[in-house]
Amino acid sequence: MTVRVERDGRVTIITLDRPERRNAIDHPTLLELLDVQADIAARSPAETRVVVLTGAPPAFSAGADLNGVEAGQFATDLRRVLVGFGSLPVPVIAAIDGPALGAGTQLAIAADLRIATPDSPLGIPAARLGISVDHWTIRRLRDEFTAPVARAMLVGTENYSAERLHALGGIHRLGDLSDAREWAQRLAQFAPLTVVAHKLGLETADFEAPRVDAFEAARSAAWASTDADEGRTAFLEKRAANFTAS
Repeated sequence: MTVRVERDGRVTIITLDRPERRNAIDHPTLLELLDVQADIAARSPAETRVVVLTGAPPAFSAGADLNGVEAGQFATDLRRVLVGFGSLPVPVIAAIDGPALGAGTQLAIAADLRIATPDSPLGIPAARLGISVDHWTIRRLRDEFTAPVARAMLVGTENYSAERLHALGGIHRLGDLSDAREWAQRLAQFAPLTVVAHKLGLETADFEAPRVDAFEAARSAAWASTDADEGRTAFLEKRAANFTAS
């Protein structure tokens, strides 16, 4: 098992538990997360009022595990997990302590609220690997971290510390897992139906079908390129990648 689930009263704590891989996300992890989401959604509000998503030390998640990750089913199930946290009828807090990069940042922005230790880095290094994130991630990153930060992360592959994002509003609180637990217990006291209504409103406030044909074509081309193979190979071989735009 790569995901641990703990219940503390009406708070459910989901812990990514692959510390030897810095909690990198592989396909089995995604399937476990989907199962956990389904279980939470099926429970009554009296059982789970708040979810805390975190990672076992030393990271929140260092990203997707590049061993065997492909654009097909992995990408489809990653999108299902990200959207799934938004669809849960309870608040989701991302408790970040250590790197939250690539898929780690995607999980962080999928949460409703974020708390992090000040030095924790967040970023999307996809351009260093020759791959592309999906349109949901681009829009969500823009909405949660502001358009300039999204551009810096996606186009400039810049990392931001949690402290810097807190100053910009993208990280709601600075603190560790114990602080996240206290916050969750406080949120668990609020009216569940009100929270459900507000969360649904926030998730659908910009519900307009985007014109993404050109974007999806460009994203598919990136995944199918030799640069994508080169980026993953170079990463695994711990060398600089030689991208050729092909």
